[in-house]
Amino acid sequence: MPITLSETAAKEVKNIIKDQGLSPEAALRVGVKGGGCSGFSYVLDLTEEAAETDEVMESHGIKVVSDRKSYLYLNGTEIDFRDEVMGRGFVFKNPNATHSCGCGSSFSV
Repeated sequence: MPITLSETAAKEVKNIIKDQGLSPEAALRVGVKGGGCSGFSYVLDLTEEAAETDEVMESHGIKVVSDRKSYLYLNGTEIDFRDEVMGRGFVFKNPNATHSCGCGSSFSV
């Protein structure tokens, strides 16, 4: 299953790409790294090119890339963007996570 973006998240990524003066073809790199209060932390970055070994997807006009190791933990994840009184940022709905921390930036499987 692919990693997907909500429409709101895709609009935010497009705005960030534009604000940073990147090519409209830039991709959102999604990954995981060890750490965080639940074991793994989500990593987001923008990249102008994908590696040959990356999983490449598209969601709402945004190219999404993930290294294969991270993809094992992220397949089926939906990334949303929230702009609320208590804060703004990307939110992950990961069906592979067995536990998430209160802030939603880390998880365990």
